[in-house]
Amino acid sequence: MSFTAKGISYVTGEVEGDVLRHDLRAIREDLHCTAVMLIGSDVGPQLQAARTALDIGLDVYVRPYLADRPRAELLAHLAQMAVGAEELRVQHPERVTLLVGSEFSLTQRGMLPGPRVFVRLQTLVRPRWRRLFDRRITRKLRVLLAETLATARHHFQGPVTYAAGHWEQVDWSGFDIAGVNLYRFGDNPHAYEQQLDDLLRRADQTGKPVVITEFGCGAFPGAERRGPGSFRIVRWFTDPPRIKRGHVRDEHTQAAYLGELIGLYAARGVHGCFVYTFAMRDFPHHDDSARDLDMAGFGVVKISPDDSAQWTPKEAYREVARRYAQVAAQQAEPDGGPPAAARSRASYGRQHRTHTPPSP
Repeated sequence: MSFTAKGISYVTGEVEGDVLRHDLRAIREDLHCTAVMLIGSDVGPQLQAARTALDIGLDVYVRPYLADRPRAELLAHLAQMAVGAEELRVQHPERVTLLVGSEFSLTQRGMLPGPRVFVRLQTLVRPRWRRLFDRRITRKLRVLLAETLATARHHFQGPVTYAAGHWEQVDWSGFDIAGVNLYRFGDNPHAYEQQLDDLLRRADQTGKPVVITEFGCGAFPGAERRGPGSFRIVRWFTDPPRIKRGHVRDEHTQAAYLGELIGLYAARGVHGCFVYTFAMRDFPHHDDSARDLDMAGFGVVKISPDDSAQWTPKEAYREVARRYAQVAAQQAEPDGGPPAAARSRASYGRQHRTHTPPSP
């Protein structure tokens, strides 16, 4: 299976109009992405972002996110999203994929203890605690996935998947793609490679391509070992939130992590991957390291503390662009395709300046 979906995720509903188009065009032209995963809780802005991305030339993976809501509301929201995604699929055949959701054992009540995501997360980040609930997670997740899959299929005729947590046991037989949020963390990179190989082997048994729906880390020494737990270096209950003592900014850590994993996925033949994420506007960069939430975030751009629409590329941005351009060039060589590396050089200057949103 070729490395087809070279992607990154993007949260919708935060910017619109020319600013949205500016961001998505950077994803297509600077980062050399072929696809974008659009994450959002509001159907209207999410579908508008999908239209814009499709017009620019990106394939879209539409991922609704609705946490801590009753089951009926979750399914109604998914149905509405599926109807809109189907309209886009008809207009753009083979370019729209729908996700039924992500990490339901964390985002929905009843599988892990706690009334809110933040509370349940305290169990999830402690594997010994979480394992006490693994059987319950598997049992209840199976029921919820069956309901969401039936809802999606009723309204959407294109490919359907789910962004599973790495701890979730999912039966992929009813889906078109096996999607997993597969962060690397800990001190044993070889164990991660084994985990990826096991995922590919299981998916191959059911004939399903594999997409890594999330991977990333923060921008500080040690973030490569924390992976999804990079945000835990923040004292969230201070006002304003502050970075814990002893942590310093290091963009190379994040860039190296993303570059290594993109290389691994391409070598292993996954169908695609989505870097998490383009921007985290609620984790702005600050010159004062104690207030630099960006180092604890996963964005490949750093957000201005004065204007959340203004961003500057990080080392991770340039590394993702380099890796995706490299893969595109390798894929094009046998057929004499377009010189992706040349496009990478042409866009290099754009990757080094602050990106200011277009004037209204």
